[in-house]
Amino acid sequence: MGGGPEVPVMRPARWLVRLCLVALGVGLFATPAAAQSVNRAVIDDLNEQLLYVALPLTLFVEVTLVYAVYRFRDNDDPRPTVDDPALEITWTAATGVILVFVGVSAFFVLSNPYLTPAAAGAADPADGDATGDLEVEVLAYQWGWEFHYPEANVTARSRLVLPVDTDVRFVLASADVIHSLYVPELGIKQDVFPGHESVARTRATDTGEYRLYCAELCGSGHARMHATVDVRNGSAYRAWLERRGTGAAD
Repeated sequence: MGGGPEVPVMRPARWLVRLCLVALGVGLFATPAAAQSVNRAVIDDLNEQLLYVALPLTLFVEVTLVYAVYRFRDNDDPRPTVDDPALEITWTAATGVILVFVGVSAFFVLSNPYLTPAAAGAADPADGDATGDLEVEVLAYQWGWEFHYPEANVTARSRLVLPVDTDVRFVLASADVIHSLYVPELGIKQDVFPGHESVARTRATDTGEYRLYCAELCGSGHARMHATVDVRNGSAYRAWLERRGTGAAD
């Protein structure tokens, strides 16, 4: 039958090879955005470590798959795989080493007081472990946020102002149901329970404004339950406290 020129079809093997090369290039040459807090830096470092482990493994598996598809594409008489104990022991041991590496890396991250509530709560100012930390009492309610600075006796709603390069300890409580404090750009995420105080910590390293969300479905107004995190330099933060102390607006 007549028709136009045939459209070339990319073979599966060639398509997989190109996909692997693209993934490798993205992983090696993509530059992540700089972290805005100690929390986010720790999370990004862990992700980078795991990427350097996962990327070669992914490339190895994909290349092996492409080779097998190409090498045995016309095999009309397949035979069972021959047992190879040495090979099986090798890949089992390699898998064990990789899992140990992942487990150890994750353990050190999870034991970081900026990320784990138990570790953050253990650093109590009364014990001298968190001396000098700025403490902010956070009250979550349907559907908003209230921030109280006990040292300055200042309370603000919907705007959390923090000084840059300062350790901050949040004491969180809920007035009604379960909420969750979530600031993606600062790497902060902590559930807030009614009748129970939770603790979270951070140290912002860049000034700017960041979005704060509730990450726990808490009712019909959940989508509107957000606030602004405003990280300022020391003088601007102190000036804000003074204005709020006199009753002036932000």
